[in-house]
Amino acid sequence: MSSQLKQLCHTILPGNKEDTPAEHFAKMAAWCEEHNVAHDVYGEGETIQAFEQKIADLLGYEAALFVITGTMTQPTVLELVTKEKRNPVVAMHPSSHIYIHERQGYQLQNRFSILPIGNQYQTWSLKDLKAWPDEIAAVLYELPMREIGGQLPDWESLEEIKSYCATNGIHLHMDGARLWETAAYYQKDHHQIAKGFDTAYVSLYKGINGLGGSMLLGSKEFVERASIWMKRQGGNVYHRTPYVVSAAMQFDQRLKQLPTLFERTKQIYRILEEYPTLVANPLQPQSNMLHLILPFSHEKALEVQKLLATEKGIWIGHPQVTGHPHQSVVEWYVGDNLLNISDEELRTVFDELLSSFR
Repeated sequence: MSSQLKQLCHTILPGNKEDTPAEHFAKMAAWCEEHNVAHDVYGEGETIQAFEQKIADLLGYEAALFVITGTMTQPTVLELVTKEKRNPVVAMHPSSHIYIHERQGYQLQNRFSILPIGNQYQTWSLKDLKAWPDEIAAVLYELPMREIGGQLPDWESLEEIKSYCATNGIHLHMDGARLWETAAYYQKDHHQIAKGFDTAYVSLYKGINGLGGSMLLGSKEFVERASIWMKRQGGNVYHRTPYVVSAAMQFDQRLKQLPTLFERTKQIYRILEEYPTLVANPLQPQSNMLHLILPFSHEKALEVQKLLATEKGIWIGHPQVTGHPHQSVVEWYVGDNLLNISDEELRTVFDELLSSFR
């Protein structure tokens, strides 16, 4: 139903502009011709291996491996680490994707055990990690944390966690699904942010706008070992070419645009100050995404979503339930769409949103 409503809209707020399949495939075909791309065969091929190495070099790792989904990538990494250490305990924030969005696969497949760290509405610190008395094999840190509006720990806190894990032999893994969006806030290169993480995962479609896929990063030895397990799980796709080309052809452009998107996020926050009944989480931008807290219930928000889509052609996003019965929230990734909407158009959207509530 929601996808049908979205198709009615001429003004879409969250995310990047999406090409039609025909448009996207045409761009891919032109890029393939320009770069003389040949298909990989089970991951062996010049284009895919060059792109893997490009990502590895960018983040300061020895090796990278294309994996068809992040849902395959991350649990595999953590299972390999816990089996090697003969300790099933992995610590992560209670909002982590593995914990809440993967249908408890880690648990039902007996892959590892999870200790939830910190408060579910805030980033976690070294103090939160130390609060558990257990021996911990691995720690996952998501940068930024999607489920709490794209929040990031401050740089000093992150460095403390890196140092502690290194000193205490704890494998530190980064859920970097949206890692590319962190550099503008930290004012650091991506390899500086990744330094200290033993392994990392990055998405090739979140922010990059590719068709799908992910990259696992780590030492050459670890990546080679993980590759075997990806194959054992059915991840040995015959041609990765469509996914790799889709990401590679726009990768540099997307990364170059991210500082501009962060500046646009700051501008949106300043406009929101004119609407005191609308609140952004976090209170100050930490990446080019946010949660917009609406002053009405989830049920009412769904009515407003439908009304704006059918009568105004405006897509505000997907309302979500919150802990407050008279509030709801929509997630906004500040991408092409919000970048290309003028301030006055955005004010009109906010006015329509609030008038629909009345």
